Amino acid sequence: MSEHHIDKEYLAKRRLQRGTAGWILLAGLGVSYVISGDFAGWNFGIGVAGWGGFLIAACCMALMYLTLVLALAEMSAAIPAAGGGYSFARQVMGPAGGFLTGLAILIEYMLAPAAIVIFIGAAVEELLGFNGPLVYAVFYAVFVGIHLLGVGEALKVMMVITGLAVFAIIATAIALIPHFDSANLTDIAVAEGVAGASSFLPNGYYGVWAALPFGMWLFLAVEGVPLAAEEAKDPARDVPKGIIGAMLFLLGSAALVVFLLPGAAGAEKIGASGVPLVDALNHSGQGWLAKLVNVLGLAGLIASFFSIIYGYSRLVFALSRGGYLPQFLSLTGERHIPSWALIVPGVIGFACSLTGEGDLMLSMAVVGATISYALMALSHILLRKQQPDLYRPYRTPGGVFTSGIALVLALVALTGVYAYDERAFWYTMVLYAIGAGYFFFYSKNHLVAKTAAEEFEMLAEAEAELEMK
Repeated sequence: MSEHHIDKEYLAKRRLQRGTAGWILLAGLGVSYVISGDFAGWNFGIGVAGWGGFLIAACCMALMYLTLVLALAEMSAAIPAAGGGYSFARQVMGPAGGFLTGLAILIEYMLAPAAIVIFIGAAVEELLGFNGPLVYAVFYAVFVGIHLLGVGEALKVMMVITGLAVFAIIATAIALIPHFDSANLTDIAVAEGVAGASSFLPNGYYGVWAALPFGMWLFLAVEGVPLAAEEAKDPARDVPKGIIGAMLFLLGSAALVVFLLPGAAGAEKIGASGVPLVDALNHSGQGWLAKLVNVLGLAGLIASFFSIIYGYSRLVFALSRGGYLPQFLSLTGERHIPSWALIVPGVIGFACSLTGEGDLMLSMAVVGATISYALMALSHILLRKQQPDLYRPYRTPGGVFTSGIALVLALVALTGVYAYDERAFWYTMVLYAIGAGYFFFYSKNHLVAKTAAEEFEMLAEAEAELEMK
């Protein structure tokens, strides 16, 4: 199908269920994308940088995400399309810029569930004593299956699971407050002969740099809220409120775990822990709560797994509908569920999970994420410069200065992944190059519309015609 000829029936077969999500459900979606990051992973940054070094890294990443979220809130209200960052970039950087942004997000959203299901397997083994590919397959099958039932049902199930995970974090924080001792934050030995090393920065300045990816784990994937724009009740109002609400909550939950866990159990212990909430509670003599949190930690992992499956399906749907990916991936049935966009990436993600290397998958997802953040921040700057008259129901406080901060910090974070894990950096770059080759040699000649706005307008016309029939 060329980009100059549009078949309305083509778009009519590729529609999502509108009006199923208000801003509270969208905020819940944003929290659930991320919540597993509070339970494990981030704390290894303390092992890399010491508590003080990790605090600096986490604050830098919190600022990056906050400024990015404020920029995304503006763009998602102005361009409410299911492609999220891909749609924004396509509007201002053309098909190539749109695809390269979408590809980076796709790498993040395909690999993150593969990493999380490996962590889920470890949690299941801890609780029930068995693990392996069968566990991964069951979780993929069950949660892709729930999504196939419908978006409203899926988001409500997700809210319940996320609520359990949030309860676990708040209960842990309340239990640990009496055990907090600031001396515990600096109990890691100072490395000798390292630039900038001190009790606050035991591994010096380099540690701060290498800890940046771990700071991201406290917020990774919150940028996926705009992927639900076409299913929101009132996208111009609901998506900005949802994504900003989610980000503010996540800043609070991140502060709780970063201060209270090492403050109660010691930075050295938490920096090496596979289950930091559980270990902090056990160390503080709260064994009964530790057992409960261990179970609810599984809910946190499931919440992120479940919601990122939703995110990748909407991104694959949008890229396919635009002609960037094979067009069968965007077909929707009577329930307006993109079935193939749920199933095919799920099979690929399951295949990746068979490596058993959760940390590698997550580091690669972070590389994809940082590339996409830089391109999305750049999209905001270019949209402000090139399309100043675009209707913006919400405007980013600080304008391009705000998105400029996000752009610079995203590029710094990308180098941080290289500092921590060169293998993950180069693997992802090879994957990115292969995806880019697919676009430049094939799919750029099969696009459905010149811009995301044009495609969105045609979709609205196709829906109006169908409703009149």
